[in-house]
This record gives sequence, structure tokens and C-alpha cells, in this order.
Amino acid sequence: MLIADYAAYMICTAPRSGSTLLCRLLAETGVAGNPASYFHEPSLGEWTRRLGVDQEGAASEHEIVEACIQAALLRGRSENGVFGLRLQRPSFDFFFSSLALLCPDETTDRGQFEHVFGRTLFIHLSRADKVEQAVSCMKAEQTGLWHVAADGSDVERTGPGREPEYDGKGLRAWVDTMVDYDKAWSAWFAREAIAPIAISYDQLSSEPQGALRRILTPLGLDPAAADRVSPSLRKMADDTNQAWVARFRAELGSA
Repeated sequence: MLIADYAAYMICTAPRSGSTLLCRLLAETGVAGNPASYFHEPSLGEWTRRLGVDQEGAASEHEIVEACIQAALLRGRSENGVFGLRLQRPSFDFFFSSLALLCPDETTDRGQFEHVFGRTLFIHLSRADKVEQAVSCMKAEQTGLWHVAADGSDVERTGPGREPEYDGKGLRAWVDTMVDYDKAWSAWFAREAIAPIAISYDQLSSEPQGALRRILTPLGLDPAAADRVSPSLRKMADDTNQAWVARFRAELGSA
């Protein structure tokens, strides 16, 4: 069994940055935990539902949070004890306000996280092209299709959806939101004195094994574990995405 230098890692990201692919690849190494958005919804009720925690047996909010943490650790650890977590920026505030209940004497977010999860490696997964990211998000919301397997079958479909329809104003709002998410992560890293491992969407797409090695190596795990996995998801960008990106950039240039 490989023993890591860290007890945990947290993938700090935003929607449509390639995080589902990265989580799957890390899990498939067999040594880097089973990362997922265990604390995605800003609701303890949703946490307990997702993690299978019985609220009836918990007498306080503190106990519910603690039970959810323990349930996430059971799901998110690999046999060598490494725990993986994906935290989308929209989930940030509620997660850390809940975490603070378990360690009121810790004065920093990083201190709270490591008090609960142990020594942690932080990974910043981001997408440089915010227009493409916004288009991907809007199209997924409209169609209900978020991820597709390498063989073309649906992996995550949240509803019947509808045919995608261009919305320039909506895309502008999404671009601004994605920019704000990255700024918020950068400000948090600076405030918490965190030097994250930076992984880009483009690097992950073009060199998935290389991106994995950039995480496994600082974790203290054998980077060769990256060689035995291959992407199980395919990129979803198509002619519609390209047309929307081109139209939006043209509208932006003429504004």
C-alpha cells in the first residue's frame, strides 16, 4: 500500500472546468481517494440525504455536521487513507461556515479544514477561456445533459431539457460569474497562505495523465499510477458551442 505525504486534497474549482473528469481519473488510480462534491448543496438536509446520514440520531447541528464529515470520509478515502474532495466555488461559504462548528478555536479556513481532514494539498482547477466555460454551462443547463461517456452514452442528465437556444445576455452573466469565481479562489489562496497545484482545463483535456502526475507527485504517491487510467468521459463541445462562442465574441467586439 502506498502511503501519501498528505491525508487529504481539495480540488478548488467552478462548474465546467473538467472537475468530473479529474475526479474520475484520480479515483481510478486506486491510490488517490474517491473525490466528489460530498458537500455540494448549501443545506444540511441535502448533505444527510446524499451521504445517507440519519438526522434522527443527531441531537444538534454540530452532531449532524460531524456525522456528515465521517460519512464523506468513508466514501472519499482510498485504502491508503487519502481523502479527496471537490469543492465548487458556489458551495464554499456554507461548507466552511458548517466546518467552523467542529473547530471553533481555529481562526482560519485552512486551519479548520486541516483540523478535520488532516494535512491537505490544495488543487486549483480552472478554465482560462471563460466564454467557452459560460457556453458549456448554459448549454448543459438548457439541455439537461452534463456529461457523456467516451462511448457517447449519457453519464449525467438532470432532466429532459430542451433544444439549446442562444442567449447573449445570459452568457454575459455567466462569463462574469466564472471570472468572479476564479478571483474569489485566488483571493482565498492568498489570504490562507496556500500555494495550490494549478491545473488547467486545457492541460487536463490534452494531457490527462500528465495532469494526474502533477497531483500524485506532491501527494507523495507513485506518479506511475497515472499510466493505468484513461479518460472515461469525452468533451461535449460541438458545432453549437463553437457558433455560440463566435457569436458572443462578435457581439462583444461590436458593443
